[in-house]
Amino acid sequence: MKAIILTATLVLLVGCRSPEDSGAPTPLVTVKVARAEIRDLMIQVRAPASIFPKQQAGVAARITAPIRALRVRKGDSVTAGQVLAELEDRDLLAQRAEAEAAVADAQAALEKTAGGSLPSDVERARGQLATAEAALNQARKIYERRRELFRQGAIPERDLLVSQTELAQAQANYTVAQTSLELLLNQSRERDLRMAQSRLEQAKARLAYVQAQLEFTRLRSPFAGLVTEQFLYPGDMAKPDAPLFTISDLSVAVARAQVPEAEAGAVRTGQECAFSSVDAEGQRRGRVTVVNQAVDSARRTVEVWCEMPNPGFRLRGGVFGEVAIITGFERRAVTVPEAAVQFQEGSAQGVVLVVDAHKLARQREVLTGYRAEGRVQIRKGLQAGELVVVEGGYGLADGTKVHIQEHQS
Repeated sequence: MKAIILTATLVLLVGCRSPEDSGAPTPLVTVKVARAEIRDLMIQVRAPASIFPKQQAGVAARITAPIRALRVRKGDSVTAGQVLAELEDRDLLAQRAEAEAAVADAQAALEKTAGGSLPSDVERARGQLATAEAALNQARKIYERRRELFRQGAIPERDLLVSQTELAQAQANYTVAQTSLELLLNQSRERDLRMAQSRLEQAKARLAYVQAQLEFTRLRSPFAGLVTEQFLYPGDMAKPDAPLFTISDLSVAVARAQVPEAEAGAVRTGQECAFSSVDAEGQRRGRVTVVNQAVDSARRTVEVWCEMPNPGFRLRGGVFGEVAIITGFERRAVTVPEAAVQFQEGSAQGVVLVVDAHKLARQREVLTGYRAEGRVQIRKGLQAGELVVVEGGYGLADGTKVHIQEHQS
């Protein structure tokens, strides 16, 4: 019985010994820490983006013709209106010469018509008028002679009345002939002039058309920019449905970003934005110029354009990177480095490791807010001045003894 009591007492004494008394080593983990600070936080919306030119055009021929010469190549800078390529134009030059001759012929015909050349109908009417005039003069002389004889009593009144009737008839015939000639002259002249003028206008229109076709044999740049693509070469057949070049205006670069639908509500045109490429240092700053009013149904994103000056064409089309859009400021926010927070996916909840006065790491749940400039706003769960682990805390158990290697601001 005494042996049992002694054994139980020994077991109890061993179980009540502290870890320090047992001699087992206490784990000590080296970590890097930073203090939670109160800062004015610049609120940004970040989204992946690619660079596009401000304007871009595919230059194609307006007519189908072989390419005679190229004046530029891929990679060249061009100015607005500069000739990029020349097409074969010998057939059009011949057509222009023919059209110019047709214009000269039509002009001569118009001048001849305006000069008074008359058709046979007009000449016939002139003859009829002359005959009527001669008959009128003859009738007038007969009437005057018979009127004198009637006064002298040499002829009866009946003969005078007959000559008077003949004079009236001759006068009527003359009036009809004169009126017919005038109508024929006016109608024929106006009609002939209109026809001659119409033929001249047709010839001029044909010449203008051929001249336009000749202009189309010289392909010009619609604006200043760079030749970013070249599809055809001398000897190839240029067609309206096949572009020869792509001209891109990269004097202003446009970063087209896909902003998540949930964050797009804060984005407005005119806000400051910056683009960072994955293969270059530094940022290019600009302004938001386009916020699409439609949501991409597949990606649930809103397209936003950030326009930036691009001197020297340092940003090239197609470069991939990230756009940061400044949407506002959060004053006097409690913030910690992003590395200090272990986020719960799909929510604003997270966990931080807080180092207490005994240098023990304690897990604490926090509610996060905005993220900007590598820091996270802590809305709930942390006070300014507390130390949080920013490196070395992954998988660290709650209450682990830590050794602080250095502080980060």
